[in-house]
Amino acid sequence: MLEVRDLTVRFGGLTAVDTLSFTVEEGSVFTMMGPNGAGKTTAFNAIGGFTRATSGSVLFEGRELVGMTPERIASLGIRRTFQNNGILREMSVLENVLTGLQLGIPSSFVGTVLASPKSRRAEVDAVRKARAMLHEMDIGDLETRMAGDLSFGQQRLVEIARALVAGARFIMLDEPAVGLSPGERGHLGMVLRTLAQGGVTVLLVEHVQDLVMAVSDQVLVLNYGKKIVQCPPTEVRDNQEVLEAYLGQ
Repeated sequence: MLEVRDLTVRFGGLTAVDTLSFTVEEGSVFTMMGPNGAGKTTAFNAIGGFTRATSGSVLFEGRELVGMTPERIASLGIRRTFQNNGILREMSVLENVLTGLQLGIPSSFVGTVLASPKSRRAEVDAVRKARAMLHEMDIGDLETRMAGDLSFGQQRLVEIARALVAGARFIMLDEPAVGLSPGERGHLGMVLRTLAQGGVTVLLVEHVQDLVMAVSDQVLVLNYGKKIVQCPPTEVRDNQEVLEAYLGQ
């Protein structure tokens, strides 16, 4: 579904991502991990259009993403969350999820102001979709709560619901387990495996190893911007190159 070919990102004299290549199969959970400064988030941002690639190619179902804006990439069915939590704290949970539908609501400014039948139908349909997604994520009982009042784990689930509500087929999650309790991580892991089983492809940047080992089909480990290994999660812990990257010689 996604093919990355020789992706390179340079900032002045610093090579943050160095000729990175990998493929992500449809309906899988693919995790990128590595020590701090390994280039994970830079590669992630380059794939999503938030950082300009210096060279290389990123193909989504055969379509080149390099050079596209993040908005255009999102319109192809790719959604993402952010490491620093992009929740809208002063809005309700339902309102947060509704913002994920903004690219797909066919309404005009005039129609909205005049409350035309078409605009009303679009609004009703959007609310229905948002509520259905909240129930699918098992947080339907939170829809009227202010997002800023939720636990960190609940906020992460709202972010994922917002990313998925417009029918995303490929979701990119940047360190979703940061700050979560073991119970919240377990719930998140079940959500990710359910998504993959339903055909949604997940690209994950994560360093919480219990989550990585529990949900991943493939794990790619980066160090100094280069891929050092790609393998099933069961093989990662015993890989000598991985141990040296994290612990030193």
